[in-house]
Amino acid sequence: MNMFNRLAALLLAVGLTLPLGARAADEAALWQAAREGEAIIIMRHALAPGVGDPAEFDVTDCTTQRNLDAAGRAQSRGIGERFRAAGISSATVYSSAWCRCRETAELLGLGDVTILPALNSFFREWERQEAQIDDLRAWLTEWEGDGPLVLVSHQVNIRALTGQSTRSGEMLFMRVAKDGTIEVLGSI
Repeated sequence: MNMFNRLAALLLAVGLTLPLGARAADEAALWQAAREGEAIIIMRHALAPGVGDPAEFDVTDCTTQRNLDAAGRAQSRGIGERFRAAGISSATVYSSAWCRCRETAELLGLGDVTILPALNSFFREWERQEAQIDDLRAWLTEWEGDGPLVLVSHQVNIRALTGQSTRSGEMLFMRVAKDGTIEVLGSI
């Protein structure tokens, strides 16, 4: 192997190893903050093929909604396993009323799931965005529970609250100041 190839291989190895090690340390710190109640986890529901909901959507009828598929259910259970591997076997869990969020939250296996209307999607009713996010911020600033808090919602809600988009099943770890300011600490 010539000098150039050795240098390229070394740079590739360092480039792949260092960020992974740093990422592992960052993830450990995020999980610790969640275990200690220092960070709130807000996550997007797991894989649910499609965009939005069908025209006949009814929040009380899962058959009219875009729902998790088998991959989404497996993803939810896998995320629950990640919680347990990180030392979180139970949490206070709130969810949007949408079936894909409720099912994601239930399949995490962290405890009872409570519906929180401020987590409901406003994808079809953008005029609700500002008031609903204000309600969620107010709720978060008043939260005084013990231990981990997990919120399951929709991409539009998470983006409006944090300014960050999320993939299906992605978790944002955040702190909420008493004035409602959101600080995203990281994502998994």
